[in-house]
Amino acid sequence: MQFKTKSIHSAKQPSPASMTDKEPKRPDPEVLETKPRRRFTAKYKLSILAEVDACTKPGEIGALLRREGLYYSNIRTWQRQLQDGALKGLSPKKRGRKKHEVNPLAKRVAELERDNSKLAKKLKQAETIIEVQKKISDILGISQPENNGEKS
Repeated sequence: MQFKTKSIHSAKQPSPASMTDKEPKRPDPEVLETKPRRRFTAKYKLSILAEVDACTKPGEIGALLRREGLYYSNIRTWQRQLQDGALKGLSPKKRGRKKHEVNPLAKRVAELERDNSKLAKKLKQAETIIEVQKKISDILGISQPENNGEKS
């Protein structure tokens, strides 16, 4: 097998002028795609935890982590979740706003508040009508019996 070698003497040395003619390399402007965040199923987490528990020799856990592309912090988190609540803790958590629990009495309270506001409007209207009737009776000179707020 022969190797090709370059002779230092036979190679043409670039002149300083030709070095300045070349433009410096610019970085590639293309933006690299970011990897999506990985989500692990409960079944996968349990299988990895079982493999970790089966590891007895030094370095086996590290080899497992390298093979699966995981960090030891993942294993510790999953172990903690397993202790806290088995599969419930291992299933991926739903992101976003939590559902607001509706008070069973809230609907009834809203209905009663609507009724109360309607009755308050009717009362104000009735009081206005009574005031107008009093003013008209004063203008026409019709006398009204005084009952001082007592019902007859």
